[in-house]
Amino acid sequence: MEELLTLKSLLLKGDIPGSLAIVEELEEMSKKDIIKTIRSYAVILLLHLIKQQAENRTTRSWDISIRNSVLEIQEENKRPKGAGFYLPLEELLIVLEMAYRQAINKASLEVEEGRYEPRELSQLVNQEALINQAMTLISQEVEDKD
Repeated sequence: MEELLTLKSLLLKGDIPGSLAIVEELEEMSKKDIIKTIRSYAVILLLHLIKQQAENRTTRSWDISIRNSVLEIQEENKRPKGAGFYLPLEELLIVLEMAYRQAINKASLEVEEGRYEPRELSQLVNQEALINQAMTLISQEVEDKD
């Protein structure tokens, strides 16, 4: 809110360079919020993919959670009015990689009723394959909507 008041003040003074700096700051803050939201859904997505891989099974609940997480990531990443995406695939991959550690921690509490420590669980699953699977799901769903 403070940034908007500062922007208004700078615009009223005719300070275009100062105003543009505030606009850039607001854009960066918005992008950080979008990344944080995408990362939260990525943790859920990866958590269930980890459980599927570690337990070599799935449940309807996990499948629905995966689908909902994919849909939320896509929606959050979509710019308004069909103007592309906030995060290109390369940046989305980085967000998934960041989310993986949290997903392993959470999955360690759930896989086989908490049998594994995070380090042990990470040795049971293939991180690269899981992240690639998540990217494929996100990308396929986007393509299916077009």
